[in-house]
Amino acid sequence: MKKLLILGLAAGLFLTGCTNLQRAIRGNDYVDSSLASESSSKAAEKQKEEQKAALTDKNAHFPQLSDKVADDEAEVKITTTEGIISLKLFPKYAPLAVENFLTHAKEGYYNGVTFHRVIKDFMIQTGDPKGDGTGGESIWKGKNSKIDSGSGFKTEISSYLYNIRGALAMARSSNPNSNGSQFFINQNTKDSSNQLSNTTYPEKIIEAYKKGGNPSLDGNYTVFGQVISGMDVVDKIAAIETGENDKPKKEIKIEKIEVIKDYTFKWDQILNFDGETGPYVQ
Repeated sequence: MKKLLILGLAAGLFLTGCTNLQRAIRGNDYVDSSLASESSSKAAEKQKEEQKAALTDKNAHFPQLSDKVADDEAEVKITTTEGIISLKLFPKYAPLAVENFLTHAKEGYYNGVTFHRVIKDFMIQTGDPKGDGTGGESIWKGKNSKIDSGSGFKTEISSYLYNIRGALAMARSSNPNSNGSQFFINQNTKDSSNQLSNTTYPEKIIEAYKKGGNPSLDGNYTVFGQVISGMDVVDKIAAIETGENDKPKKEIKIEKIEVIKDYTFKWDQILNFDGETGPYVQ
């Protein structure tokens, strides 16, 4: 066992030395670009394997399809000026988004923030302290550049989470690494299942899309939660008259977000061969 440990440490030191040597010879930009490319390739391969399992495993579990809050999930209650929306969150599949959301909620970051963009039969969006869609930061900005280099954190995609009706997702710019504090709830009520193929979508999710949702967003935005009660409030907000830039003419605010069931993350600086450093959950 000691020999294996020593060999492992030696291998790690060797690889670290190689990376440092590459930095000395070719520069930081080249090495960082190479590490990012390798990381992206590994992430794509992992996603492909996960999708295959979600499509072929008859016992595959899709957490959005249950109203019960599991042991490995969190629960929050959003009190708005139009009513209460309760949601459960999925740290197993979207740890960055969930940790970011829970921390902001506990610190009162969202208190008094408006729903600045509302589109009926699409979604309702909030989470921007500026109230115009241009603001909001992650909890890591200026504190952990490995997770948020300044523009936001990465998009987390899972083959077990989809933009079905009631899904909670992160809003971002065209940059996939620009998630900050803004989020939206999918509100569309129209059957969206006829455009989906069982070669790319699990049958249970196709069935769920019959109740509404926005499958065109799948694979592009981080889904990290699901409404478990209060969709009537979501629909009420979505039906409010809007003006320029889809902003409600009547001001609708988040009064507070309460964490009903918290989730304990174990954060560690895990340096993998792909150069990624981030959270893991137990």
